[in-house]
Amino acid sequence: MMKNISVIGAGTMGNGIAHVFAMKGFQVTLIDVSAPALEKAVQTITKNSDRILAKCTMPESDKNELLARITTFTSIADGVKNAELIVEAATENIDLKLKIFKEMDEKSNPSCILASNTSSISITKIASVTSRPDKVIGMHFMNPVPVMKLVEVIRGYATSDEVTDLIMSLSKQLGKVPVEVNDYPGFIANRILMPMINEAVYSLYEGVAGVEEIDTVMKLGMAHPMGPLQLADLIGLDVCLSILKVLHDGFGNPKYSPCPLLVNMVTAGHHGVKSGEGFYKYTAGNKDLVVAARFAKKELV
Repeated sequence: MMKNISVIGAGTMGNGIAHVFAMKGFQVTLIDVSAPALEKAVQTITKNSDRILAKCTMPESDKNELLARITTFTSIADGVKNAELIVEAATENIDLKLKIFKEMDEKSNPSCILASNTSSISITKIASVTSRPDKVIGMHFMNPVPVMKLVEVIRGYATSDEVTDLIMSLSKQLGKVPVEVNDYPGFIANRILMPMINEAVYSLYEGVAGVEEIDTVMKLGMAHPMGPLQLADLIGLDVCLSILKVLHDGFGNPKYSPCPLLVNMVTAGHHGVKSGEGFYKYTAGNKDLVVAARFAKKELV
């Protein structure tokens, strides 16, 4: 049975993945080139554990044991020595991921499984830079990782049945619901979600309706917990744009072409929650949510 897990990338997804594995009793090494990012990640995991503690669903001793199971490293070579599974959760950039996977492959035990949390980049492409394509797989967790149940398990062209079955079983062990999909642009989650978000942006861009109106229709009419524009802000408009480009390049279909408004917003640095402004403005810990000034009126942008 697996016990040693390495997670590469200490951002929102990486610290969430590390938290979930540690919560289920795994020894976790969290790796990032930035020591401040690692420090912030541990603070986030501690804060999230405190929230669970406050709800009386976890004793103080369990929280302390959870944190004791997480060790941080700034070097991949040092952090993956004993890993049986490495989950890469770095920025959604193909060149960066290929570089990381080459190093993961070189520095880890040959029997180690290499997984990526990518939301859209080809697992087959990632596996091609390693000496073990049969042991490379996608584990696409949803944000926030400790809360969301779904894990999209993506089989690359060469991923073995044995590795797929093991990762499906491991995901269940984490309390998640894994769904197996094949390696095509956007997989399933983003192949369906991103065109919806893009169409919502086009509807705003063409002046069909305003931000609140679009989101209200989808929340009250389609029972979505969050409207597509607010969801885009949460995901990150830069991430949405990146995924749409993968879909557009991968299928060559104009229906995946990113809306010019989305392109302009990302170029201007308005990336959503993480930048403080997207379709909405975010202040006071996101408690005060207001439509960004440029979208306050229903008019053609």
